[in-house]
Amino acid sequence: MNGLMVSLFGKFHVEAHGELVGGLEGRKVQELFGYLLINPTRSHSREALAELLWNERADGQSRKYLRQTLWQIQSALQPYLDNGSNILLVEPDWVQLNLGCSLWTDVAVFEQAYNQARNVAGVALDSAAAQSLHEAVHLYQGDLLEGCYEDWCIFERERLQMMYLAMLDKLIDCCEAYGYFEIGLAYAMQVLRYDRA
Repeated sequence: MNGLMVSLFGKFHVEAHGELVGGLEGRKVQELFGYLLINPTRSHSREALAELLWNERADGQSRKYLRQTLWQIQSALQPYLDNGSNILLVEPDWVQLNLGCSLWTDVAVFEQAYNQARNVAGVALDSAAAQSLHEAVHLYQGDLLEGCYEDWCIFERERLQMMYLAMLDKLIDCCEAYGYFEIGLAYAMQVLRYDRA
């Protein structure tokens, strides 16, 4: 795939043309970029972002850290974007993800699969929907942004984990309906890793 591929499940990493992208190793860099990727269509005020990620710092210092972190993200990713465009649209008071960039994220694909099958019972899944769910649960390589314990991330992590369990439940029902018991048991074992009940 051309463009950037960002994995937010498990260990954060970014790839371009099959190679890992460096310059994004800092925890706050990953948290800020992850937050923007999870909320791709919204504009975010700089003040809110600074408060979200550096709430223990004085206002001036948190804004300075935000500026530096935004610069790190732009600098690390700009060489991999077409025509030297920026991954972020940065204005004096607002920041937003540039939706014109070629960007793939595991979370976006995961959520899309969930939304397509949300109102379909597991026993009613057709083979294409079941395959889409199978691929989506395979993307779930661990909790969202492992190592991040900010409130916003914990909330998103729990939301995505509930989606993951719901998709596995649908796949179990689908396997049972079609007699694929061994595959269904494998899905059930995945459920038990996250929900012993």
